[in-house]
Amino acid sequence: MSWHLTISVCRDIDEPLSRQIQSAIKEKIRNGVLLPGVPLPSSRLLARDIGVSRSVVVEAYEQMSAEGYLEAVQGSGTRVATRSIAGADRRSRLDEPSAPPVRWDLRVGATDVTNFPLQEWLSCYQRATQSLGPSGLSYPPISGIASLRTELASYLGRVRGVRVEPAHTMVTLGFAHGLGLLCRTLPTMGIDRIGVENPGSGKQLQFIRSTGMRAVPVPVDADGVDIDALTRSGVRAVLVTAAHQFPTGATMPPQRRQALLRWASDVNGIIIEDDYDTEFWFDQRERPPAIQGCDPERVVYGGSLSKVLAPGLRLGWLALPEWLVGAVEAARASSDQGCDSITQLAVSEFLRAGLLDRHLRRLRPRYRSRLETVVQAVRRHLPGASIRGASAGRHVYVELPHHVDEAAVVEGALRRSVLLRGGGHFRLAEIPGVTPRPALVIGYSSVRPSDINEALARVGEAYAPYAGRRASRPAVHLTRAIGQPLRIPRSAAVP
Repeated sequence: MSWHLTISVCRDIDEPLSRQIQSAIKEKIRNGVLLPGVPLPSSRLLARDIGVSRSVVVEAYEQMSAEGYLEAVQGSGTRVATRSIAGADRRSRLDEPSAPPVRWDLRVGATDVTNFPLQEWLSCYQRATQSLGPSGLSYPPISGIASLRTELASYLGRVRGVRVEPAHTMVTLGFAHGLGLLCRTLPTMGIDRIGVENPGSGKQLQFIRSTGMRAVPVPVDADGVDIDALTRSGVRAVLVTAAHQFPTGATMPPQRRQALLRWASDVNGIIIEDDYDTEFWFDQRERPPAIQGCDPERVVYGGSLSKVLAPGLRLGWLALPEWLVGAVEAARASSDQGCDSITQLAVSEFLRAGLLDRHLRRLRPRYRSRLETVVQAVRRHLPGASIRGASAGRHVYVELPHHVDEAAVVEGALRRSVLLRGGGHFRLAEIPGVTPRPALVIGYSSVRPSDINEALARVGEAYAPYAGRRASRPAVHLTRAIGQPLRIPRSAAVP
């Protein structure tokens, strides 16, 4: 291969040319410029590029191979040795701390990427590249290419009741990217604090604070975010997961939605709606539409493809009020130049051809079956526990009896090679006068169905000392909202 390497030699000094080549390459390796596995030019090409005889380069390569800096791979030429270099595997500050090796990972947020519709995606990507004109390889419009914004507006209106024009739809690099843009925009309008649900996502809390915005935890009750507490907080913006609150699973009823919209009008504020997993709705009730459809001028609707396709496909969207579009575009123009055009074209084709709808129809029965398996396993192994929230999403919120030591159960499960989070992991602040009930938050999207029962049996072993204190074994409940149980007969499937 015609690899290139930027080094030079000097004939005006006494140091041999072969040693100069060695010194230059070693320095680049030590400094992390040349990473493990990076291919180097052949001895013939490098000799021609820097103007020395081939034997000089051969001598340098052989010496560095003997010292362990380089390695010769048959059929692939010479490359930097694959030994590790300090700092090469350093994690991002935003990454979750390394988890201990376990057999069963029941944390929320993971996506089963084996479900990714690879052939359909490749077909759309191929059509996208074949249809590329000169404009397709230029810098994309800051809010996204027109065809994708049109398809997104159509899809979100049809599936979630979102009312938005393509011109007010922005393509982002995922929901977090869109949230960051809003956090940079709102202070220019006099809004420097944002309410976040408590319990809620600690990652989002940290992300918001990293932008310079002040995040204010607001309590959640059986119907979602507490409007009275939201009013007392004094904020003028709030981030909500209304259809399936994270992590409790509570669904905001119509009366609470109207109260939230009245709050936004009263304070001249804005609601940011994170519709993170309502594609997977299994409840007997009709899936609630997006709040945005009730007041497009007070609600920003956001979502992404991370949960439904793959998190590695960094693409999301914001449905913006008309008055906010220009300000968000200005904030974005100062930090990036839009999303990859070819991926946007491929996603546009994926939506236009109905492939996302087809993909979700395939996924829903799988996740519904896993949810049913979780419910049955909780009934069997965690007597006295109650599964709270709507029958939806890719995790369950399991409330435990008051006398249970949540941390001890989580630690006991880890000793049995099961990694999961307790409810306290998602508690963003203590609520005065309220003693939270112990809970477990169990993700099931990336666990094989055949492993769910065995994993929860191990959790049950950690829970067993507390279960023995109860005289009876009550039925498990799946609730429509916190504190409102819906009894599931032992033989029934999850609705």
